[in-house]
Amino acid sequence: MTGFGLSGERFALLFSVMLVAAAGNTAMQSLLPAIGRELGVADIWVAVAFSLSALIWVVTAPHWAHRADRRGRRALMRLGLWGFILSMLVCGGALAAGLAGWLAPMTVFVVFMLGRTIYGAFGSASPPAVQAYIAARTDGQQRTSALAAIASSFGLGTVIGPAIAPLFIFEPLGLSAPLVVFAAIGALVLTALALRLPDDTPKTEAKGEIVSYPSIGGVGGGPAAPAASAAAARPRRKQAAPPRLAWRDPRVLPWHIIGTAGGHGHAALLGVIGFLVIDRLALPLDHAQQWIAIVLIAGAAASLLAQWWLIPQLGLDPRQLVIWGSLVAAAGLVVTGFSRGVYGIVMGFALASLGFGLFRPGFTSGASLAVAPHEQNAVAGMVTSVNGVAFVAAPALGVLLYGFAIPVPFVASAVLMAALATWTAFGFSPSRPSE
Repeated sequence: MTGFGLSGERFALLFSVMLVAAAGNTAMQSLLPAIGRELGVADIWVAVAFSLSALIWVVTAPHWAHRADRRGRRALMRLGLWGFILSMLVCGGALAAGLAGWLAPMTVFVVFMLGRTIYGAFGSASPPAVQAYIAARTDGQQRTSALAAIASSFGLGTVIGPAIAPLFIFEPLGLSAPLVVFAAIGALVLTALALRLPDDTPKTEAKGEIVSYPSIGGVGGGPAAPAASAAAARPRRKQAAPPRLAWRDPRVLPWHIIGTAGGHGHAALLGVIGFLVIDRLALPLDHAQQWIAIVLIAGAAASLLAQWWLIPQLGLDPRQLVIWGSLVAAAGLVVTGFSRGVYGIVMGFALASLGFGLFRPGFTSGASLAVAPHEQNAVAGMVTSVNGVAFVAAPALGVLLYGFAIPVPFVASAVLMAALATWTAFGFSPSRPSE
């Protein structure tokens, strides 16, 4: 037994479903800048490819979360894995054909974006199904601990994906080879899931939360508020429906503004960091890929350090986390943008990621604490939407600014984060929910 009320084998399977999606997606994010440069495709198309996938994820994730409220959760997990596998094979095949000279670069990226739409549309089915499967089979503290452990798989995947991607580069596929390898890993997880995950009849109803688009440094991939899943798993009683929480509710609107602004700063950074490594180090693309991976690993590790160790040690409230996280992120952005060597880039990106690792839980917990218990499901969905929306346009905007001058997106994001910290410190006083 794991201590979560599930067998060790069953929990490992569910953990693997979440892990492979995050690791594969972030591995692709780490590879694509070098692949785009190798093909001679404009940088903006690399960013647009991921923006399209994020947009479709944001649109379709609520649908799968709703479906996870019903039976057939194993079927949704399998659907999500099939979407992941097919997407990786389509993207990897298109990129391999382009690198071999069999397809024109723009044709490659048209097919690649088709593959990314498959991931955005169907890859988002697995995470809420995993959460609902766990929530329906656990109670109380076991549920909270199990959901927290499952959510950590996304954070772990952001480290593992970029770390192992360079190990899978081999001829004749070259830089596209890791995508095929991750598709094979996904197929292994899918096979194990089909053979070894039994009994899809839950003891109680449970809702699967909407999960944010998996991205490098985006550690908060799990439920925005575990209490929401716990509440959704309780027996439903016939009673008057409470007023629906509105986006413009004064208790949560400031937190939405904070999350949207900070999320755009973070997404813009992630959209250009690979290109910065290539341009500043001026290495051959196959060697640059290794340094991109090192930089991204440092950033993901810093985010994990902030969320798994530093936040519990500091004991800061959500508003303080937003303020200090924004200031640390701003400092890291400036260091990253003006660094010309690998040491400065690694340290700057890690510092910025540490700041965003403080900022995101501040925004998430602040929005949750601002509303009453019966509104937790609603605010959890809002928080996830805010987190996802930032990855729709900000990466492409960051690349456009990068085209004017290398430091511009980093300075612009730093100014945004500093302004956000100032407003949060002097112009915002969080409200408390009425019980």
